[in-house]
Amino acid sequence: MTQQSTSPRAAITTPHYLATEAGHSVLARGGNALEAIIAAGAVLAVVYPAMCTIGGDAFYLIHNAADGALTGINASGKAGEKVSCKVYEDLGLAAVPSRGPLAAITVPGIVSGWDLALQYSASAMAGTFSLATLLEQARVYAEEGFPLTQSMADWIAEDTKVDDTGRHNLQQYAGFAGIFTPHGRPLQAMETLRQPELAATLALLAEEGPGTFYEGRLAKALVQGLADVGGLLTAKDFAEHKAMFVEPLRTAYRDCTACNLPPNCQGLTSLQILGMLNCFDVQAMGEGSTAWYHVMTEAVKRAFADREKYVTDPAFTKIDYTSLLDPACLADMARSLPMDKVGNYRLPSLSPQGDTVWLGCVDAQGNAVSYIQSIYHDFGSGIIPAGTGVVLQNRGSFFSLDRHHANVLEPGKRTMHTLNPPMLLKNGKPWLVYGTMGGDGQPQTQAAIASRIVDFGMSPKDAVAAPRFLYGRTWGDDSTTLKLEGRIRADVGRALQELGHSVEYLANFTSTMGHAGAILVQDDGTVDAATDPRSDGLALTC
Repeated sequence: MTQQSTSPRAAITTPHYLATEAGHSVLARGGNALEAIIAAGAVLAVVYPAMCTIGGDAFYLIHNAADGALTGINASGKAGEKVSCKVYEDLGLAAVPSRGPLAAITVPGIVSGWDLALQYSASAMAGTFSLATLLEQARVYAEEGFPLTQSMADWIAEDTKVDDTGRHNLQQYAGFAGIFTPHGRPLQAMETLRQPELAATLALLAEEGPGTFYEGRLAKALVQGLADVGGLLTAKDFAEHKAMFVEPLRTAYRDCTACNLPPNCQGLTSLQILGMLNCFDVQAMGEGSTAWYHVMTEAVKRAFADREKYVTDPAFTKIDYTSLLDPACLADMARSLPMDKVGNYRLPSLSPQGDTVWLGCVDAQGNAVSYIQSIYHDFGSGIIPAGTGVVLQNRGSFFSLDRHHANVLEPGKRTMHTLNPPMLLKNGKPWLVYGTMGGDGQPQTQAAIASRIVDFGMSPKDAVAAPRFLYGRTWGDDSTTLKLEGRIRADVGRALQELGHSVEYLANFTSTMGHAGAILVQDDGTVDAATDPRSDGLALTC
């Protein structure tokens, strides 16, 4: 059920009701938006382990009301010092595996992000909450358990199938079966999921601080657990990891400034799509029209073509990413979009795969945070080092083994990330805090929500719930199609097919379209927040 409420003060939206309640509790006790996001994100790492765990990465886009500064935090990890294309070539592999120890090749960044974010909160946003306090609700849910939602139960069932694809059967990895199939079968909806080892890990983090994850007892357990199953990450890889501040990218969209983070995430792609749309009279096309879906899809494909050529760890390239958002460049890109047929672009085989959570918060002082965290595929690598309860991500499987590709695997490199946290500013202040999960679907859903709110005046509730499109593949499919939710008119679908799109209809409110959310700050200061009816989420105000 879509949740929406209006308040003159603050709001938080997440894709799981327990996480929203945890963040709301922090706001109600006087915490700022960044503190509320950390508490909610920690709970999500417990209650949505298919989507995100503390073994994954995260990105923050933070607006500080005190000085008007917009700040980004990149909490993504690098490939290990012993990780290279040659390792996989010597094993006869054409790609980095998506599961198992050879998929867990980048250091998890979420915990380092908590550390840097709380330092910023205390120094620049008058924050007073400790990490121990913000982790407490997550620790309780890990120790005492919580009722599984149907969506989580479905993911457990999906990933305990026995087949030969390599995608399923995660119970083959030590630790997974004991947590997610404790009775010899997958846990069912409304059964209790308990994670005592994860609870102990959260308690250790609360006691010793984030440093233990990278250089202390916890780091030792993670490295040893990976080594025991043939992993490649070393103690040095963990010790040298740091989250970092980054300068956000910006582009104009109507009377707003669209903001996102720079590579290694795909914020550039999301901004290029909006920059191209800004060159069209979208209102004249009409929301949900054939022309609207067509130009949206063509802009997506054009931006993905640039992503394939350019987006990688900026430490490994000389590309000036701001030049790709120059108004003249965006205008040229927009002019290249064919309006009477589909375009011919050099694209990879796009997939919406990417199990992720986006959450947003605005506090009573006007601070705002757009935040996203993930372990990439459902349950990441499937590897849980003994005694930690930490499911490690498989984000490194996004690297290419093609030595001529921009995102080629190299030691000490951050892979291109689908995660990106957007925000629209108006007159220098947060106006729309929004985002979604969904891998390659993220820039697409972001663009649809932004256009529906900015161009057509839709409320966050209606914009988030409205039918969506997705260009790419669904899980397990080989064909790349333009997917439309069933609520999109049949005549629109037929007209898109006549333009050359390969159209495929999906079920209404399918989770394939991602779990989105949005918070709109009105001119009078009231806050309008919504979560996605496709998720288990909740939006609350205070």
